[in-house]
Amino acid sequence: MPGTYLPSNYLPVFIFLVVAIAFGLGALLIGAIFRIRRPYKEKLMPYESGIDPVGEPRVRFSIRFYIIAMLFVVFDVEAIFLYPWAVVFDKIGLYAFVEMVIFIFILLVGYLYAWKKEAFTWE
Repeated sequence: MPGTYLPSNYLPVFIFLVVAIAFGLGALLIGAIFRIRRPYKEKLMPYESGIDPVGEPRVRFSIRFYIIAMLFVVFDVEAIFLYPWAVVFDKIGLYAFVEMVIFIFILLVGYLYAWKKEAFTWE
């Protein structure tokens, strides 16, 4: 009958959501009420290291830093794809081996391109 449908299957999800939110807010509230507050000079310093900050906190980095970081992430993530392949290497056959050789070749071409563009040099 239209208009009388009540999704009762979602009731446990709703209860779980309410309990999770209540737990998170309750933990924050209890922490705010019972925590010890003893601010002192060293504690209020940046990073709580006790060492006086030197220079400006906003330092400009070379764009090369970001390029090298992105290249590291790209090649690192691509290398992660080798692990599942290596686990089932004996079961996948020659077709998958050829595909992985092509995959590694494409990675090598990208690496050589980045090397040719001197993306790995730090000045």
